[in-house]
Amino acid sequence: MLDFNIRGENVEVTPAIREYVEKKVEKLERYFSEEVNATANVNLKVYNDKQTKVEITIPMKNLTLRAEERHNDMYAAVDLIIDKLERQIRKYKTRVNRKSREREGVAAYFQSVEGNNSAADQVEEDNDFDVVRTKQFDLKPMDQEEAILQMNMLGHNFFIFTDAESDGTHIVYKRKDGKYGLIETN
Repeated sequence: MLDFNIRGENVEVTPAIREYVEKKVEKLERYFSEEVNATANVNLKVYNDKQTKVEITIPMKNLTLRAEERHNDMYAAVDLIIDKLERQIRKYKTRVNRKSREREGVAAYFQSVEGNNSAADQVEEDNDFDVVRTKQFDLKPMDQEEAILQMNMLGHNFFIFTDAESDGTHIVYKRKDGKYGLIETN
């Protein structure tokens, strides 16, 4: 059973919007093999240029489903995001089932949905995670500003470093909006 946490930024979440989002997201429950208690966090944003952004995050025990979509029409964005989430579920389910049929894990959450084999599923099934390059390097103690400078100098979109104050391993990354994010490890 999915619970919903629907928030709006610069937009009022009307009963019609709430009902539409809940109806669409509940369609994902057919992929779960058992009653899953999770909260679907839905963020709806409207920008000054009238474009909307929809973000849906569904954290579960062994898996977090997340997708976001921008569109001029909020309802169309919800439809597109549900398609993305369904593709994610099918992709993960296919890979996990193929690699470890007897092991419990992500596959324990999903049940087989008959008649949903498409050409896209076959293509996703053939794609493996091939590691094509391995790097080893020492993590230099620095602050997050220096890490961002290093990342930009290297032309990368992320950079791993040891925080000089906490001695923890952190990651800075460049976001789609051009700003920066920081991931701190425990």
